[in-house]
Amino acid sequence: MTRLVNRNQVPLALRPRYDPSCHRVGIVHLGLGAFHKAHQAALTDAALAKNGGDWRILGISLRSPRAAEQLHPQNGLYTLIEKDAEGTRARVVGAIADAICAAGDPGPALAAMEARDTRIVSLTVTEKAYGLNRETRGCDPHHPAVAADLVRPEAPQGVLGLLCAALDRRRIAGRPPFTVLCCDNLPENGTLLRGAVIDFARRTNAALAEWITAQVSFPSTMVDRITPAATAETRETAARLTGCEDLGAVETESFFQWVIEDDFPQGRPDWDAVGAIFTDNVAPFETMKLRMLNGCHSMLAYAGFHAGAACVRDVMADPALARLVDRHLTAAAATLPEVPGIDLHAYASALVRRFENPSIAHETFQIAMDGSEKMPQRIFAAVTQARARHVDVRPFVFATAAWARHISGATHDCPPYELRDPRASSLRALAYGRSASQIVEALRHAEFVPQDLGDDSAFWDDVIALLDDMLHQPMRDVIAREAA
Repeated sequence: MTRLVNRNQVPLALRPRYDPSCHRVGIVHLGLGAFHKAHQAALTDAALAKNGGDWRILGISLRSPRAAEQLHPQNGLYTLIEKDAEGTRARVVGAIADAICAAGDPGPALAAMEARDTRIVSLTVTEKAYGLNRETRGCDPHHPAVAADLVRPEAPQGVLGLLCAALDRRRIAGRPPFTVLCCDNLPENGTLLRGAVIDFARRTNAALAEWITAQVSFPSTMVDRITPAATAETRETAARLTGCEDLGAVETESFFQWVIEDDFPQGRPDWDAVGAIFTDNVAPFETMKLRMLNGCHSMLAYAGFHAGAACVRDVMADPALARLVDRHLTAAAATLPEVPGIDLHAYASALVRRFENPSIAHETFQIAMDGSEKMPQRIFAAVTQARARHVDVRPFVFATAAWARHISGATHDCPPYELRDPRASSLRALAYGRSASQIVEALRHAEFVPQDLGDDSAFWDDVIALLDDMLHQPMRDVIAREAA
């Protein structure tokens, strides 16, 4: 079977509805993974088809060359496969012009960000990659990539170093800055990233820090589209539908949501013409998503994985786990302020339908990654609001205990597994082979746990009791009792 390299190879109905070669690159994207291809690149493709513009994307992977190896030989083309209860649909996306890897040689990435036509640099690098310090709202000088780039800012490898080096090149050349568009699941992601970039610059180049403070826009965003990792079946589906071998194919649900703060001094694609929502206040939307979708995802991932549910759809097929999902969504919604134009009950019902989607194999173990980066905004932040509003915190106790059980490494009722977390070594040290009370005592004083929550003894006493059951009994039995 011939490799996908040209839009004319695929059936007319699946081709991009524009000639990609007629549109220049206007966006550089850091963190070229499945989610970007299913979300921002797909919407940019739709915007190009509708209203045109020089907004194609140069994708840059920061660590692994795999994404570049998949897309570069295909001239950036890939198949987007959407699956839901109504069936499977596909189209070939032409928004990505090329893909490169910055690992070991940042030169091409910096040149692309410095280029005159580049007006937006967007990012989906996961929470752990930034090197943010949420308490100081600056950078974390102890983060490995940040520490290395502070020593050698002229040869950056990390996110903050790359952004600062590219912006400095533009400053020196007298060019206007690009807009920095964070699309990761972080609260106030634009504001957080702005603070980290300015702090990094201040430590290396005071003039650059002043220029970024005065000139560079960091709009906040909320992104939502469930996108499992691509598999051999994904590629087989793409081959069947397109007639071509496609190593870059991705699959996702039909639903998407993108809420964006409208602050783009150098312009932007017409994303609003294809379903994006522009607003002057993203915060209510992102808090809703973090606490309801993401928070519930974390809970069901830890509980489900240790109960033998490999995918989210398997969690939802288990009546006891499904009841815990409903309970968590109800509690999370009760902690939220009003969200403009959103009925939270209807939103929760829609989430349940999305979780139930039998066509999407979203693995619980994949969602369970990087818990120490995700739990603070998904679960811990909800507890304070729940206390203030007299909302039962039991769902958040359960989620925390299930995560603590995951980091404990206990395998009395499941096969051995690898703890995948940026703090894996320290988490293993505090949790492996320890009792429930020992684990909780260490966790409640961890740097990533808010102090007010750490001081909430009643919360942690309940976590200890549940965790003790989880460490000594089958997870299914604990879940059954909790759901009852």
